Amino acid sequence: MTGFADIQRQVMWNRLIAVVEEQAQTMIRTAFSTTVREAGDLSAGIFDLDGRMLAQAVTGTPGHVNSMMESVGHFLRKFPAATMQPGDHYITNDPWLGTGHLHDLTVVTPAFHRGRIVGLFANTAHVIDVGGLGFGPEGRSVFEEGLYIPIVKCFDRGVANETFFDILRAASRLPVELEGDVYSLCACNDDGARRLARMLEEFALDGLAPLADFIFANSLRATDAAIAALPRGTWRAALHSDGYESPVALHAALTVDEAGIAVDFAGTSGLSSRGINVPPAYTRAYAAFGIKVVVAPDVPNNWASLRRFHFTIPEGCILNAPRPYPVAVRHVIGQLLPDLVMGCLHQAVPDRVAAEGSSALWNPPLRGGGAVSGQAGGNRRVPPDFEIITFNSGGTGARRRLDGLDGTAFPSGVRTMPVEATENAAPVVFWRKELRPDSAGAGRTRGGFGQIMEIAAKDDLEFAVNAVFDRVANAPRGRDGGGDGAAGAVALKSGTTLRAKGFQIIPEGDRLMLLLPGGGGMGKAAERDRALVARDVRDGLVSPQAARELYHFDPEQSQ
Repeated sequence: MTGFADIQRQVMWNRLIAVVEEQAQTMIRTAFSTTVREAGDLSAGIFDLDGRMLAQAVTGTPGHVNSMMESVGHFLRKFPAATMQPGDHYITNDPWLGTGHLHDLTVVTPAFHRGRIVGLFANTAHVIDVGGLGFGPEGRSVFEEGLYIPIVKCFDRGVANETFFDILRAASRLPVELEGDVYSLCACNDDGARRLARMLEEFALDGLAPLADFIFANSLRATDAAIAALPRGTWRAALHSDGYESPVALHAALTVDEAGIAVDFAGTSGLSSRGINVPPAYTRAYAAFGIKVVVAPDVPNNWASLRRFHFTIPEGCILNAPRPYPVAVRHVIGQLLPDLVMGCLHQAVPDRVAAEGSSALWNPPLRGGGAVSGQAGGNRRVPPDFEIITFNSGGTGARRRLDGLDGTAFPSGVRTMPVEATENAAPVVFWRKELRPDSAGAGRTRGGFGQIMEIAAKDDLEFAVNAVFDRVANAPRGRDGGGDGAAGAVALKSGTTLRAKGFQIIPEGDRLMLLLPGGGGMGKAAERDRALVARDVRDGLVSPQAARELYHFDPEQSQ
C-alpha cells in the first residue's frame, strides 16, 4: 500500500521534472541561435553529486540528453563537486566528453542550498558556428571541424573568464551569437538552481539524496518489470545508410535475458575518412532511446531507467569513432540507430514497433557571401556574408494502428523551423515548403509524408549548401508487407542532381531543391480503409495513379 511519504516523493519527482523543463524554457527564451530558439535542439537535466541524472526536461533531444548522462561524470573527474563554488560554470564541446560533435556546447553548473552543494544542472545546445569548415561532412579530422574546447571554467564565482570568451569570439563567424548562446546556457542552469532551492525550501529538504533514492529505485523497478514481460532470445537486424565515400552497413544483435537488454553492433561498417563517424556515447544515446520507446516508454528517463541497457560497439567501426576522427555530422548515422534496434525488437514485440522513417534530420547548412563567391566584380553581385542552418524532417514510419507523422522529426524530436525565422536571420528565400505527394509508404497504415523545399539566396544570388542528407540511396522500409517510403533527393531547380553530402555551390539564378523522404508503411496496402485512401487523394497527397497501383482503389469509381 502506498504511504503518504511515497505520495509526497512522487509529487516532488514531478516537481523536479517541472524545474528542469523551466530550465530548458529559459534557454529557449534567451538563446541567440535559431537552432535553439526555433528548433529546440537542446537538452536540460539535473544530476546528483555522483553525476547520475535524476530528471530531464521534456523539451530536448535523446542524442543530447542521453549523451549528457555520461558527460557530467567527465566534468566531475576534472572538477570534483567539493571544489565547486556558487557562480561557477563549466563548459566543453569535446565530442568524446560531451554529446558527439563540436557544434554542441555542454555547460555544467553546481546548485547550492543553505550554503552547501546539493546537485548539478547540465544542458547542451547546438550552436550555428564554431569556426573551422563549418557544419558539414567535409573535415578529415575533428581539428578541421571547428574550435575544440576542453572542459574549462567559463565563469568563476560569477565572473566571466574573459580569456575564454576572447578565444571563443575569435574562432567563430558569428561571434555575437556564439557568446550570447554561452550566456544563455549558463543563465538557464542558474534558473534551474534557483528553482531547485525554492523547491527544497518548500519541502523542508536539506538535499536531494532521499528523493534520488526514491526516483532511482522506482525507475529501476518499473524498467525491470517491463523487460521481464518481454520474450527471451536474440534477434538480429541490418540497415543501410548512404554513407559518404561508400554505403554504410549497420548491424545489431539484440539479446533479452535476466541481466537486461544487450545490443552488439558487430558487423557494422568501418570508420569513414569524413565527418559521418559516431562517437560511442552518441551511439549509446540513440540506441538506448530506440529500446526505451518500445520497452518502457512510460518510465521517466534517468540514470536508473537506462541501467539495464548494455552495448558492445566494436573498435574500428563507424559507431565507435576514436579521436581525432571527424564527427561533425554524426547524426546522419546515429539517428538511424532507433530504426536499427527496432528492427530487432519488431521480431520480439511486433505490435509495439513502427516502420522505418526519414529518421536522420534534413538540416541544410547554408552559406553565402565572399567566402563562397569571392569578391564582386563587373556586373557580378555577391550576397552579404551569412551562415544559417534550418531544421526539417521527412515523414515518420507508420504505426500499428495509426499513420506516420508528416514532416516530423523522429527520433531527434526537434521542431521544424518556421521559414519566416530563417528568412529573418539570413538573406535566403523559401519559395516552396510543402508536403511531398506520393512520398508516404503504402500500407494498412501509411507512412508520414516527406516535404518539398525550394531554397534560394535573396535576389537569386549564388550561395552554398553543405549537404548533410541521408535516405537518398536507401529509402525508409515498411514493415509487415507495408511499402517503402520515397527516397530523398537533392538537386538544382534547373535539373542537375547534387550529392547528398558535401559542400556544393548553388549558381546565381538557380535554386536548391530538397525532396525529403517519406516514412515506410505498415501492413498490406489492400487492407487500408478505402475512405482514408479517398481522403488522401482528395487532399492531393496521393495521386489517382498511386491510389490505383498501390491501393487498387479507383478514385473515379468511388465518386
